[in-house]
Amino acid sequence: MGADTAEVWPPERRGGKQAIPRPPRVRRGGAPPWAYLPAAERGGISLARVRQGMARRRDAEPAPRQVPDVPLGRGPADSSRPPAAVLCALFEEAGEAHVILTRRSSNLRSHTGEVSFPGGRLEIGEAAVDAALREAGEEVGIDPSAIEILGQLMPLVTVRNQVLITPFVGGLPTRPNLHPNPAEVERAFDVSLAELVSEDVYREELWQAPDESWRSISFFELWEDTVWGATAWMLRDLLELTLMHHGSQTAHGPPVAQG
Repeated sequence: MGADTAEVWPPERRGGKQAIPRPPRVRRGGAPPWAYLPAAERGGISLARVRQGMARRRDAEPAPRQVPDVPLGRGPADSSRPPAAVLCALFEEAGEAHVILTRRSSNLRSHTGEVSFPGGRLEIGEAAVDAALREAGEEVGIDPSAIEILGQLMPLVTVRNQVLITPFVGGLPTRPNLHPNPAEVERAFDVSLAELVSEDVYREELWQAPDESWRSISFFELWEDTVWGATAWMLRDLLELTLMHHGSQTAHGPPVAQG
């Protein structure tokens, strides 16, 4: 494989049917941050471990960052566009935390068929966390009163629409009965955090922007779907918080290229 390619890797053992709008120049990225963890530390990722990771973030006030969202570009959040919030909802089974994801309906005007967290734009006067909880109820039927907010991930600004997104992490006491709203959600499903950090699931691509800089794009290749873009960045943030300060110091291997 050459340095610049639009080829999809790994081969189609995993991944969905999403059309990934790659730019002309694409490079393979680096290894995931957790690649240097012993295998034993990549399993048994319980809600307690997630809670510990979120506690380390709780007192921080991270600044929004740009996330590549084709077409690539630069710029701060557009103040004329309402900000958005999403909910990364987790529950535990057999000692493993699972995260709830949705595949967006093909009837929507934007991001059709993409995998995302439940979420959407804030209503006038609405707090971001309330919007995330409301949207989770409307999109997949999660009872907001059953969710314990554990903290928030790194806020980000999408490049295409310059919309500020605040991701919240919430814990559920048991597996929820999901009821996807067909107007918005084509499929609602869950995946364990342990699967997300297993071999051949995560990969990084470097995309060249119009200004010739290189942007890091994250992908998680699931069995029936591909998670990429902003949602993949949020998952990576969650996994780094949960894993990178747990146990072995070998987690701090060579840095991942960021472009």
